[in-house]
Amino acid sequence: MPRLFTYTIPIDDGAAPNPFYGMCSLAICKPGIRRTAQVGDWVAGLGSKKAPSGDLSGRLVYAMQVEEVLSLQDYDYFAPTRWTHRIPNVESLALHERLGDCIYNFSNGRPTQRRSVHGPGNMDTDLRGKNVLISRNFYYFGNRAIRLAEHLRPICHQTQGHRSNSNASYFLPFVDWLNSLALVPGQLYGWPDTVVDWSATVSCGGCTSRKDDDEYDPDC
Repeated sequence: MPRLFTYTIPIDDGAAPNPFYGMCSLAICKPGIRRTAQVGDWVAGLGSKKAPSGDLSGRLVYAMQVEEVLSLQDYDYFAPTRWTHRIPNVESLALHERLGDCIYNFSNGRPTQRRSVHGPGNMDTDLRGKNVLISRNFYYFGNRAIRLAEHLRPICHQTQGHRSNSNASYFLPFVDWLNSLALVPGQLYGWPDTVVDWSATVSCGGCTSRKDDDEYDPDC
């Protein structure tokens, strides 16, 4: 039975998840989800009470059905031919090019970090996730996060970790509710809630401060 992974997004800057170019990827942050999610699972990012735009609790920021699971190393290997847009270009004026999430370069064996939204302090957490989740069947609402149906409110939580096993009875109702919205998948229905100030840092192109390690999660 597929699982529904839910977590609260403290910082939605367009990098994790990365919803651009008709593809949603989760390649950094949330190591517990990236390490355990499988094809067919759904991942839902929930709004935070302390979101920059205000209280987004009880709302859905994005949902993606996992269609492909790749190791971080394979993600980097295929990037030049399959998704060049995921390699960050911090010099670009286009936000979606600066936010590329293929930030680990394995060409010399040992991974090194490209200039991106993450800095050295994020490296251990990112690499513990091992995998990248990819989907084209996704819905991204960003700063226009939509309110969840009342019968789905129990999946909401403001804790740091994620939930999956306790969501078992909500998997089908969640998918049915998404389908009932009659929205076109693979679209951006909103914009990232947090826009990184790229001019504020020099060393890594705009590192975002994150505390996003869900390594310990009894519900994983």
